[in-house]
Amino acid sequence: MFHRIRRRRQDPFLTEARRRLQEMWEMEQRMPWPPAPGPEAAASPSEAQVGAEPTEPVAEVDDFLPPELRVPSHDQVTGWMMPWPWPLVLDGEIVACAECGAYRDWIIMATRNQIWLRCRAGHQQQERRLDAAWFNRHSGPAADNTDFTFEDCLRHLGH
Repeated sequence: MFHRIRRRRQDPFLTEARRRLQEMWEMEQRMPWPPAPGPEAAASPSEAQVGAEPTEPVAEVDDFLPPELRVPSHDQVTGWMMPWPWPLVLDGEIVACAECGAYRDWIIMATRNQIWLRCRAGHQQQERRLDAAWFNRHSGPAADNTDFTFEDCLRHLGH
């Protein structure tokens, strides 16, 4: 067991690492540190202190986005929609409309942690196998359009 410790002490890599660590420690000990902030640390008024309070009030600037560039917050939005032109396959089966049998060209709606499917004919059905996490993964980046009514959103998506 002790022969391993002796070999480790003679390892050139570890010897060099110890030497560099010792040099860094000695250099840190020689470096002057700035005085601690406080009333006794102020040697002269001309020295700038880090974190000192400004003497003049700073003018407030309204840097918020203009209204036409703002995205509504989650509490202002009832739901989100996205087109899904492909067949929707869940658990190995293709989802079809319960009324007309359509299996592609869906509008997928997410509202109140529920997912609804709307076919081209206007029939809607809730899809319990999908959740908001699935919708967020597949919806992509933020919407390019914000519509305030359900009909405007459908019109924008081509339904």
